[in-house]
Amino acid sequence: MSPTGDLEHLTAVRSTFKRCVEAMRLASRSGFFRSGTLLLLAVTSFVRVLAARSHLPNLEKAPIPLDGSPQAPDSASAAPAQEQGQQTGSITGKIVDQSGANIVGAVVKLTRENQASGPETTSNGDGLFAFTHVAPGPFRLIISSAGLASQEFSGTLESGHAYTTPVIVLTIPTQVEEVHVGLTREELAQAQIKEQEKQRVFGVIPNFYVTYDPNPVPLSPKQKFELAWRSASDPITLVGVGVLAGIDQASDRYGAYGQGAQGYAKRYGASYVNVFGATFIGGAIMPSLLKQDPRYYYKGKGSTRSRLLYAVASSVICKGDNGHWQPNYSNIAGSFAGAGLETLYLPPNDRRGSGFIISAAMIRLGETSLAGVLQEFVLPKLTPNHSTRSNRQP
Repeated sequence: MSPTGDLEHLTAVRSTFKRCVEAMRLASRSGFFRSGTLLLLAVTSFVRVLAARSHLPNLEKAPIPLDGSPQAPDSASAAPAQEQGQQTGSITGKIVDQSGANIVGAVVKLTRENQASGPETTSNGDGLFAFTHVAPGPFRLIISSAGLASQEFSGTLESGHAYTTPVIVLTIPTQVEEVHVGLTREELAQAQIKEQEKQRVFGVIPNFYVTYDPNPVPLSPKQKFELAWRSASDPITLVGVGVLAGIDQASDRYGAYGQGAQGYAKRYGASYVNVFGATFIGGAIMPSLLKQDPRYYYKGKGSTRSRLLYAVASSVICKGDNGHWQPNYSNIAGSFAGAGLETLYLPPNDRRGSGFIISAAMIRLGETSLAGVLQEFVLPKLTPNHSTRSNRQP
């Protein structure tokens, strides 16, 4: 072989060996030979080195320029290079609590199938987390934070893609879940009612008809009546009725009742019958017959607009005992039944026939919507004993 040929041969060996080393380096960076293409490239390059050392003529089929200029890759090496360009991707997401507030410092672990450990990261001040240079394929995220119930999320990362998870909500485990393990559904529902009966606005005013658990156990008919009685007979309810009766007397509402102790007693009785009837008809009788849940389900997450619409619609939409959302027939029927009941004890001059029943029922429905708005945006902040706040770690 001529000196020029030897130089060309040496250059070919050196360049081919570099390609072999580069292929092995790329393979090791990927962590595994995902499709076997990188392994094939490495073996092919190694064979070319051996062929060059043995002065095999097949090297002359792919001469390498002496000036060091890059050579266009053949089809066997172009495919692995393209695959390597799409090899890794990223996984990002956001973590919030039950009220929609960002969670800072939540630990997020990335694991693979049949893999016990993996990389970890934490959420920042905006509740955001990110994993970069992630190999494609199925993955699982394990999210945890002090005082909150852990969550898991699974997905599949495509080659070279940026995967964004849905907003991950970490809920606060209720005392019922922690303490009352192994109970029957009815016993668990009873334990949840006991937790609800601790809910009082300013620590005083009953706020029993709201649940902060997104998936509470349905109430039995007996429990619906017990909850209605507990609300209607609460001492604070009786005091509140007295205050309303005093206001009615001061404004001479229902003037036919007169004034003095007798007039006050009539107004008190009328107001209490109103409260008692509305509580039992809309919160126990109709929900038992129609198998619906009389409680307000606190949403606590999403945009202000979505939460407002949800709260306003609570007067006409509720959850059934089967766990599905449905028209709130209980509240609608209860509103009309309660308005009809009022016509039995109000003074004749204050009754306006069917028009009175319709207007009174619509007022009741409007009051239910307003109560939903208060439950969603105001009362949780004023109810120190509800489960979301009482179980929050400092």
